[in-house]
Amino acid sequence: MGIRIAKFIADSGVASRRAAEDMIADGRVTVNDNIVFSPVFFVGENDVIKIDDVVVVPKTETELYAFHKPLNTMTTVCDPQGRRTIYDVLPKEYKNLKYVGRLDYKTTGLLLLTNDGDLARKLTLPSSGIKRIYIATVNGKDFSKLDMARRGITVDGIKYAPMKIDEIGGSNLRVEITEGKKNEVRIVLRACGCGVRKLHRVLYGNVALGKLPVGKIQKLSQKTIDEMLKSL
Repeated sequence: MGIRIAKFIADSGVASRRAAEDMIADGRVTVNDNIVFSPVFFVGENDVIKIDDVVVVPKTETELYAFHKPLNTMTTVCDPQGRRTIYDVLPKEYKNLKYVGRLDYKTTGLLLLTNDGDLARKLTLPSSGIKRIYIATVNGKDFSKLDMARRGITVDGIKYAPMKIDEIGGSNLRVEITEGKKNEVRIVLRACGCGVRKLHRVLYGNVALGKLPVGKIQKLSQKTIDEMLKSL
């Protein structure tokens, strides 16, 4: 039977239900190039709905995925140097997903992917304050300068917010950040005399990598997405 046209317009995000009804009453809405004057007119998936001759695109359900990024892959669609990208690893049906932020070539672990470009942008804004946790394997075991990173540090004129850093054995550190600036963990730890040999992200917001195998992708639940949105 389809859906009432006023509801279709409202669900698309173009206008409220009341505003959609007013547009219809004013003769601004067409279905398959025919003007419709009734808000209870039913439309189906094959109908073309326009407002002022502009096609109304139905809003798709937001999807969010966890991906275990392998070593030596670029977080980009195409690398000018011909290096392997995450899209060379992902199955074909996920090629159109947008990545949420980036992990550099040598960094492994949790990378979020989504079909919603606006969500991807919001989740990467420093102002969002979303927690990211990394496990860093560093050179040596002299951690005497890490308090500089814990207090907040300026490197090459760029100010980095305080990091929560815990020693977890050997040359390994658990690093928690909320800004997500480019190469933030590597730059700050190097400035503290702890050059990074391996970097692995295990958490982004309320999403943990868990036991997701390398190179595999997993769709996240609507509950997880809703919790993420609430944190913004």
